[in-house]
Amino acid sequence: MDKDRSEGLLDKVTGSAKELAGKVTGDAKLQTEGKVQKTSGTVQNAVGGAKDALRGK
Repeated sequence: MDKDRSEGLLDKVTGSAKELAGKVTGDAKLQTEGKVQKTSGTVQNAVGGAKDALRGK
Protein backbone atom coordinates (compact mmCIF):
# COMPACT_ATOMS: atom_id res chain seq x y z
CA MET A 1 0.00 0.00 0.00
CA ASP A 2 1.31 3.42 -0.94
CA LYS A 3 2.21 5.87 1.82
CA ASP A 4 -0.29 8.37 0.40
CA ARG A 5 -3.13 5.89 0.84
CA SER A 6 -2.42 5.30 4.53
CA GLU A 7 -1.90 9.00 5.26
CA GLY A 8 -5.04 9.86 3.30
CA LEU A 9 -7.07 7.35 5.26
CA LEU A 10 -5.76 8.77 8.53
CA ASP A 11 -6.69 12.30 7.42
CA LYS A 12 -10.19 11.14 6.44
CA VAL A 13 -10.77 9.55 9.84
CA THR A 14 -9.33 12.52 11.74
CA GLY A 15 -11.34 14.95 9.64
CA SER A 16 -14.53 13.02 10.27
CA ALA A 17 -13.87 13.11 14.02
CA LYS A 18 -13.23 16.86 13.93
CA GLU A 19 -16.35 17.44 11.87
CA LEU A 20 -18.45 15.44 14.32
CA ALA A 21 -16.90 17.20 17.31
CA GLY A 22 -17.65 20.54 15.69
CA LYS A 23 -21.28 19.55 15.13
CA VAL A 24 -21.71 18.32 18.70
CA THR A 25 -20.10 21.38 20.28
CA GLY A 26 -21.54 23.89 17.83
CA ASP A 27 -18.03 24.98 16.76
CA ALA A 28 -18.41 25.93 13.10
CA LYS A 29 -14.66 26.48 12.67
CA LEU A 30 -13.80 22.98 13.91
CA GLN A 31 -16.54 21.49 11.76
CA THR A 32 -15.17 23.27 8.68
CA GLU A 33 -11.60 22.19 9.48
CA GLY A 34 -12.85 18.62 9.70
CA LYS A 35 -14.58 18.82 6.33
CA VAL A 36 -11.45 20.25 4.69
CA GLN A 37 -9.20 17.62 6.27
CA LYS A 38 -11.59 14.83 5.28
CA THR A 39 -11.69 16.05 1.67
CA SER A 40 -7.92 16.37 1.59
CA GLY A 41 -7.61 12.82 2.89
CA THR A 42 -9.98 11.55 0.23
CA VAL A 43 -7.88 13.16 -2.51
CA GLN A 44 -4.62 11.89 -1.03
CA ASN A 45 -6.05 8.39 -0.74
CA ALA A 46 -7.11 8.51 -4.40
CA VAL A 47 -3.61 9.61 -5.45
CA GLY A 48 -2.13 6.71 -3.50
CA GLY A 49 -4.58 4.33 -5.14
CA ALA A 50 -3.56 5.57 -8.56
CA LYS A 51 0.11 5.08 -7.67
CA ASP A 52 -0.63 1.53 -6.54
CA ALA A 53 -2.53 0.82 -9.74
CA LEU A 54 0.39 2.06 -11.83
CA ARG A 55 2.75 -0.19 -9.88
CA GLY A 56 0.40 -3.12 -10.38
CA LYS A 57 -0.37 -3.74 -6.70
